[in-house]
Amino acid sequence: MSKTKVSIGSVFKTIIWPRKKLLFVGLILIVISRLASLILPGASKYLIDDVIVNKDFDKLYTIILVVAGAILVQAVTSFLLTKLLSVEAQHLIAQLRVKVQQKILSLPVSFFDNSKSGELVSRIMTDVEGVRNIVGTGLVQLVGGMLTAVISLILLIKISPMMTAYVLVPVAIFGFVAMKAFGFIRPIFRERGKINAEVTGRLTETLNGVRVVKGFNAEQQEIKSFETGVEKLFLNIKKSLTSTALITSSATFLLGLASTGIMGIGGYMIMHDQLTFGDFLAFTLYLGFMIAPIVQMSNIGSQLTEGFAGLDRTEEIMNMESEHDTEERIIELEAVNGDIAFENVSFAYEENKEVIHNININAPQGTVTALVGSSGSGKSTIASLVSSFLIPDSGKITIDGNDLSKVTLNSYRKHLGVVLQDDFLFEGTIRENIIFPRPKATEADIQAAVKAAYVNEFTDRFEKGLETVIGERGVKLSGGQRQRIAIARAVLADPKILILDEATSNLDTESEALIQESLSNLMQGRTTFVIAHRLSTIRKADQILVIENGEIREKGNHDELIAKQGRYFELFTYQSRI
Repeated sequence: MSKTKVSIGSVFKTIIWPRKKLLFVGLILIVISRLASLILPGASKYLIDDVIVNKDFDKLYTIILVVAGAILVQAVTSFLLTKLLSVEAQHLIAQLRVKVQQKILSLPVSFFDNSKSGELVSRIMTDVEGVRNIVGTGLVQLVGGMLTAVISLILLIKISPMMTAYVLVPVAIFGFVAMKAFGFIRPIFRERGKINAEVTGRLTETLNGVRVVKGFNAEQQEIKSFETGVEKLFLNIKKSLTSTALITSSATFLLGLASTGIMGIGGYMIMHDQLTFGDFLAFTLYLGFMIAPIVQMSNIGSQLTEGFAGLDRTEEIMNMESEHDTEERIIELEAVNGDIAFENVSFAYEENKEVIHNININAPQGTVTALVGSSGSGKSTIASLVSSFLIPDSGKITIDGNDLSKVTLNSYRKHLGVVLQDDFLFEGTIRENIIFPRPKATEADIQAAVKAAYVNEFTDRFEKGLETVIGERGVKLSGGQRQRIAIARAVLADPKILILDEATSNLDTESEALIQESLSNLMQGRTTFVIAHRLSTIRKADQILVIENGEIREKGNHDELIAKQGRYFELFTYQSRI
């Protein structure tokens, strides 16, 4: 995966500029708030040098009202800032999560084969959160802080250029230290996102496979693995905290040094009547108003750095090529007959390690093609090629004469139905899992699918019937029950092309007899590819392909292959004896 680094320019173009009006309003609010905050130091000078000396009670009441009004303005603008920008930041996070999830779902199956689901969850949910510091109050406060610091600096120079010059030396040193530190911190935050995703990925695997963990008494092993990941995450956070602490400590020391010097210089100037008490108080307060945003900016800078690191990782995902992206996919299939052909098709998962070699298959509309052979011979690869999960390295696959690599995936896959050996069921009810391919299916169609797959044979015994909640991955059901729900789902989808990968492997003898009947009904009029180890289930197939080492060793129907007494005959007679 390439290391993408998000630039400030790209963030400005894609995130900040589209929200320019909102951020401009936020900027106006922060300017009003900061200007209101500067009233107190000016009023303090006026109070000490004029009002108290002259015992002017009218002006005293006026100052109190002005200061109280300024504080009210600060409170109102602060509330509006949070309401406007923080809410918009959360809205942006929600939009980005949807975009990242949409992008991830568009990636090819090979991407998911090499990624942990928990890691992808982290990429979607956690990495985008940093933008709240870019669009939220963070960015506006950064600009507002700079504005306050500049205005305060002008007022400080007006009161005493000499004391201001002294202050600027430690401030400049601090700025240099902070810039270097932020450059160091960004890769740490980026690495943190990666570690967090790894830990989340492993944790998700452990929880999903808890039966295997407990079955092999491997709890301590998983605890140790998680502990190692958490420790790695802690060390990363420790490193970033150390860097952040260095910035904060530098600010405290250098700016404290400035304040100490101001006490000495200010005291000296007051004693020589070069400065009034009011001027000194105002200078001290204005200094606080200049220093506070600088310290705050260091914290905001850290948050923005974290935000950019998260966006770096998000950008990596968004820059990946989706399986829909190819410009060659221009053919939109309207109606599909279901004639599928392989013409000299070869495919390799790794370079120079072909899994299938020069395969030629002709599967006319409505026929059943069975794929048999030993494990690892290439049967599932052929099924994945038919499903368009994989693209041939050479040769071509056609659907109704159209090159499948040039057909849009949506227009092809809406005619495709798949029943896998370990078919995935979602947490929810039996009904929700059956209607997954057709959420708006009529009750009559649902009941027809339920009966065709003999799902009602066990749901009739459940108190809530089809509304029974089956748990994560259908954990509350038997293997045969899960398989029948998967077949009912395929029946309801009513596909033109059907792929059955060991569809009866999880069934007992009684269930298999029921399902064989429903499958034969399901396969009528559909082009079907069946992967089967139980050869008794494919005796009626129109053609049987014996796959060995990625090549078609034998081809024919059951009777023809038995008569040849070749590899199929060996496999069939061996299974018949078991």
